[in-house]
Amino acid sequence: MGETDWHIDAIFMLRDILRRHFQDQRVYVGSDLLVYYHEGRPHEFVVPDVFVALDCPPGPRRVFKTWEEHRTPDVVFEITSRSTARDDAVFKPKTYQQLSVRELFLYDPTAEYLNPPLKGFRLSSGTLESMVPDRGSLRSEVLGITLSLDGRSLKLADSESGLPLLTTAEAEQQARAAERLAAKAEIDKLRCELERLRRKHRE
Repeated sequence: MGETDWHIDAIFMLRDILRRHFQDQRVYVGSDLLVYYHEGRPHEFVVPDVFVALDCPPGPRRVFKTWEEHRTPDVVFEITSRSTARDDAVFKPKTYQQLSVRELFLYDPTAEYLNPPLKGFRLSSGTLESMVPDRGSLRSEVLGITLSLDGRSLKLADSESGLPLLTTAEAEQQARAAERLAAKAEIDKLRCELERLRRKHRE
């Protein structure tokens, strides 16, 4: 788990957004879960902050065993902190490369331990190679999502539509606002109709 509120909030936010985005799809989004990758070798595992496994049934798990799931994570997100900076930048990428993880993203919400604070890597010919940012944004070809920074905050958007991906709380707030606008529009419509009937009555 992240060592500061910023890191914990970033992990929860990212997991929430991805789970909401892929709801009702055959996609598993895990967080802070032990991923075992060699059957019979319980000491060989990795713990991604957040990961996405496509074509994998959603639902709660105690652990993620690649030989039982018949796949490895497709995309991994690591929230870099002071205690994890070396692991995230040096050791974990080697493990993810061996597991053929297709994309890896590193994000430092404090911008203190990673320069730049958002980095991406894509598997090419068996090697995780650095992504080239497009005006500061990184595109996940696997997920169809664009990642960018607004100040220090991580923002996700649908790559095709450009629409931002929302947390559950943000989506609920947006829905309530839309309901209020719809109700106001209906009231305004009724008032106009009432005024029309009054004018007709006077005539």
